[in-house]
Amino acid sequence: MNKPLTPNTEQVNKIFTNRIVILGILIFLGLGGLIVRYGYLQVYAHDKYTTQADNNRIKLISAPPSRGYIYDRNGIILADNQPVFTAMLSPAEVENPERTLRLLAPIFELTDTDITDILARLSKSKNDPVTVKIDLTEAQLAQFSERKPFFRGVTIQSKLTRSYPYDELFAHVIGYVGRINDKETKRIDKDRYAGTDLIGKIGIEDYYEDILLGQPGYQSVETDAHGNILRQLDTKPPVSGNDITLSLDYGLQKIAQQQLDGRRGAIVAIDPKNGDVLAFVSNPSYDPNPFISGISFKDYDALRDDLDQPLYNRALQGTYPPGSTIKPFEGLGAIHYGLRDWETTIYDPGYFSLPGDSHRFRDWKRGGHGTVDLKKSIVMSVDTYYYKLAYEMGIQRLHDWMVRFGFGKDTGIDLPNEKSGIMPSPKWKKDTYGRDWLPGETISVSIGQGYFLATPLQIANATAMTANKGYHITPHLLKSSDGAADVKVITRPDGKIDYNGKPADWTRMHDAMESVVENGTGRGIYTPRYRIAGKTGTAQVKSIAQGKRYDKSAIDKRHWDHAWFNGFAPVEDPQIALAVLVENGGGGSAVAAPIGRALFDYWVLQRKNDPILPPTADELKIIKRQKALEKLRNDALREKEAKALEEQEATTTATSE
Repeated sequence: MNKPLTPNTEQVNKIFTNRIVILGILIFLGLGGLIVRYGYLQVYAHDKYTTQADNNRIKLISAPPSRGYIYDRNGIILADNQPVFTAMLSPAEVENPERTLRLLAPIFELTDTDITDILARLSKSKNDPVTVKIDLTEAQLAQFSERKPFFRGVTIQSKLTRSYPYDELFAHVIGYVGRINDKETKRIDKDRYAGTDLIGKIGIEDYYEDILLGQPGYQSVETDAHGNILRQLDTKPPVSGNDITLSLDYGLQKIAQQQLDGRRGAIVAIDPKNGDVLAFVSNPSYDPNPFISGISFKDYDALRDDLDQPLYNRALQGTYPPGSTIKPFEGLGAIHYGLRDWETTIYDPGYFSLPGDSHRFRDWKRGGHGTVDLKKSIVMSVDTYYYKLAYEMGIQRLHDWMVRFGFGKDTGIDLPNEKSGIMPSPKWKKDTYGRDWLPGETISVSIGQGYFLATPLQIANATAMTANKGYHITPHLLKSSDGAADVKVITRPDGKIDYNGKPADWTRMHDAMESVVENGTGRGIYTPRYRIAGKTGTAQVKSIAQGKRYDKSAIDKRHWDHAWFNGFAPVEDPQIALAVLVENGGGGSAVAAPIGRALFDYWVLQRKNDPILPPTADELKIIKRQKALEKLRNDALREKEAKALEEQEATTTATSE
């Protein structure tokens, strides 16, 4: 039987001592590491981690500036700022943005498209809050407040948003603001738009975006772990955008809109002395307010597909054959080139034929006007006079003269997307169609037909330059600007049309245009109360075969001639020049000229003593309520008609089967 082993005391003590030493070394190393780490954090990385700690409790909130207000020339506000409640989502505080938005959808009435758009903006926003819904209703606010604990990172803020108090009245000139889209995000200065969701889309809002926007500020705040603000630490106030005053007159704009009610057309009125645009109307129009927060697809489709094209800015972008409105400008060109003087006469048998050609270019009056001088050619709008004149002048010289009045190029008005129209020339036709110019095409151009196209703005501007006896003006809407940004304002003509005739020729042309109203084609608008100079025009839309006469009753209404009138008043001291276009109106004398007279009456006789003023706030609410009810009725009617059409198609299909 073996004896048990006796432990070696010395060996055991040695092992124990070694363990104690190793443990001591490990403890020393651990403490040393902690001390080194603590020193690193406190000394070397102090700034870095202090910043991170501050970022966890301190937030920098962008303070967007107040957008500049827009007024008419009398101080009537045309573009206002209204406080609204807006739902914002902070991406850094939301783990699953899509899930959060899906839960918010029934509260804020978000569509799938809205959610997709918000998610796209969140992916590009880094840590900046993104707008979920603008202009929340009381019901939406109440529903969200009940569920707020479940939506960490979603807050309700009071923000200023745009408002257009007169709806469609100024839509085509003021334009509107809307949410910044992807294309705009790539080109804008993101720092300037910090905290801002809206940008000018069209019209004045777009053209003067840079000065209307202002400069953003910020607020530095301390928050708790849930993102709630505890206190404000620092602030830099934003700089408001410039307020701008336009040359437009509310009363004249209202008269122009009323005169075009129920008609497609445009009216532009200009001060001949300096180029101030006094009225700028395109009809039909639209309410720009729904575009601010995002118009529904249904409502936008209704506007886009409307046969009358309410979104189309006819005054700025509509190009039409100018018809006889150009004859005063063309007549002055005859004197400029030495082809005619005021005493030169031609005989008008009622038609003109090019040498060696049997084709007859007919005058509007069967049988002709007999002996015609320049004044009579204006008063009675004698086509044959201008057929012969244009043949002698040639298309190149006619082109070179008419561009001096602004045809075939932009006028330079302070609005985006202006159309330049067409003042044709041999080079233009060659470049456009690859074909040579034909002599007969010059004849068509001479009476504002053929390839010749002009906008109502161009006609009004050329008329204003005739009224001021050849001083060149740039039509403009900006009258003054108040704010931090420096803006150049046009106050006078910028030159004079190069003209070889006598200064008295302009006065004699005024006299001829006054005779149009007294005893010529525009005599229906004559008044003894003040002197009006004018010119009527009828622009053919559907071509008529050789030897045939225009029969309005046999043509679809949308193929009727366009009706024009251009003129100015008072003749001795022109204060207003204008152009009126009524699409498919049928005749300038009967349709467009009376509209021009109504505008002249207001500007010359009524404006100073009895101006038209906008409705009061209470009246405006009633008007808006009535329009909302009318829209609901129209929507219901359209749905009913669509349903009836579907049922009819279904019945037809079933019958055919």
